[in-house]
Amino acid sequence: MTSSQGPSAAVPVSGVDRNTLPRRVWTVPNALSVLRLLGVPLFLWLLLGPEADGWAVVVLMVAGVTDYADGKLARVLGQSSRLGALLDPAADRLYIVSTLIAFVLRDVVPLWFVALLVGRELVLGVMLLVLRRHGYPPLQVHYLGKAATFILLYAFPLLLLADGDGALVAVVTPVAWALTIWGGALYLLAGVLYVVQVLALVRAERAVPVRAGTAPRPAP
Repeated sequence: MTSSQGPSAAVPVSGVDRNTLPRRVWTVPNALSVLRLLGVPLFLWLLLGPEADGWAVVVLMVAGVTDYADGKLARVLGQSSRLGALLDPAADRLYIVSTLIAFVLRDVVPLWFVALLVGRELVLGVMLLVLRRHGYPPLQVHYLGKAATFILLYAFPLLLLADGDGALVAVVTPVAWALTIWGGALYLLAGVLYVVQVLALVRAERAVPVRAGTAPRPAP
């Protein structure tokens, strides 16, 4: 990843620059991403209102399935788009943050764990501002981040089951926490890698000497 040619030269981790994607809106993958976004307030209401954990688990499982399906369909149908590249990670992060907040309010997970993952999102928000300040678009989500999200979206329903009563609690609890710790660690690692990539990009840009007579690039 270099910046010798300005913002357009930034190559995302996945090897596909968002700016090269079509400006499509009405696609099947985008519809699935919007459906997943609409499920966030429903999921929170089920958890914090009637505490209908069973239905909340169903919503979360559907979100996990659509998270996999929209990326798969985008590749199979050739319907990748700039909007989809933004909606997909946004939906993932909203589900994770909203779930963690609800879990703290329900005393399902400790506050320190939530603080770590929410702090990660705040740091990435600052990194996005840094990229924007230097004229770069957001980098593609690292594959570790996608793997971590996938694991967490399957760990959270198990945490809900572990918080209940029944014969399965003793079996589900260790599996739920193993996936939560594993997914949380990968989630933090993906955030660290994102920060490293942003700082390397900015550092490389500053290392490029400005040619004589060349006007500096205006701030975005």
